[in-house]
Amino acid sequence: MAFHIVLVEPEIPANTGNISRTCAATGTHLHLVRPLGFQTDDKTLKRAGLDYWHSVKLEYHDSFDEVLEQYQGHRFFFATTKAQKRYTDFTFQDGDFFVFGKETKGLPEELLAQHPETLLRLPMSDAVRSLNLSNSAAIMLYEGLRQTGFTGLD
Repeated sequence: MAFHIVLVEPEIPANTGNISRTCAATGTHLHLVRPLGFQTDDKTLKRAGLDYWHSVKLEYHDSFDEVLEQYQGHRFFFATTKAQKRYTDFTFQDGDFFVFGKETKGLPEELLAQHPETLLRLPMSDAVRSLNLSNSAAIMLYEGLRQTGFTGLD
């Protein structure tokens, strides 16, 4: 098994490209939920992912409900600045999904309301609204990998 990162309606190709590189380096599955704010042949997207796209386990979905339906029984954790719990308050296991929203708006309020027990946030000062999406995804993913002993990684 492996961890999964889900990007719900990502808008900035460089962020998605950076996340794809992190996924390639860690054996993490990447799920992109449409609509995307860019074309998948976008030069910036390809440049940020460098020549690692062939190593990314990538799936496209037409809705987040499609992801939930396809992966019933898996655990989903939702990143939001509105969460009460920090990402370090959770114990992750292989196969977990980390879900992130679009850069300008985050995840939809309805989705957050449906999953209050698995909302998580990164601690930060109030000097900024949020951290960069690719940085946030990497931080949370590597915490999951750390907790599971970096299985399969050198």
